[in-house]
Amino acid sequence: MAMAAATNFCASASISSTKKKTPPSLQGRTCSLPSTHHHFLSAGRRPARLSVTATAAPPSAVQQVDGATTSGKASKALPFRVGHGFDLHRLEPGYPLIIGGINIPHERGCEAHSDGDVLLHCVVDAILGALSLPDIGQIFPDNDPKWKGAASSVFIKEAVRLMHEAGYEIGNLDATLILQRPKLSPFKEAIRANLCELLGADPAAVNLKAKTHEKVDSLGENRSIAAHTVVLLMKK
Repeated sequence: MAMAAATNFCASASISSTKKKTPPSLQGRTCSLPSTHHHFLSAGRRPARLSVTATAAPPSAVQQVDGATTSGKASKALPFRVGHGFDLHRLEPGYPLIIGGINIPHERGCEAHSDGDVLLHCVVDAILGALSLPDIGQIFPDNDPKWKGAASSVFIKEAVRLMHEAGYEIGNLDATLILQRPKLSPFKEAIRANLCELLGADPAAVNLKAKTHEKVDSLGENRSIAAHTVVLLMKK
């Protein structure tokens, strides 16, 4: 019983020391257990001596404020941020096909609340994502009449404004367009040049690729168009 009581006392001292600062009277002290209970050990073996040292827990960088865990240090501005954007629109007859602000001749265009520019929408979402901001649908909701038929250049200019306001600039951007038709090779440089102008970015920092979908699903059947964008933002 004496051994169990001593063990409980020492263990309690060690456990409680991790929850609050250990009083000076206990710091560095060692609790020793008596070695007189030979009947608990195998014959011929010397009883072990158990010691527990009570130490003060290091101050934590995490604090509890009104039940919520918050950092004790203010978060620092990140030197760079990465964002990913994705967008997809149906292609329907009777609509213009606008990609990167360039009107592309085609028998189908994007059905959308605004002008349906899948590339610019995708780039906007990538920038907003890198800044940890709400997506394009929250900032420019498609149930707001104000954005009915709006040029997507309005959205990207706002994303760029928010980027500069946060103290960042374009490091580089890589975008991929996915559509079966039309072929975009004749229009790629015009699209990229306009995108660079809207972003205020060096042409060497902006890349644009176009892929078919091998005639698979709605993309491959010329019933939709999609885009992916990855952007790197650098601290000014």
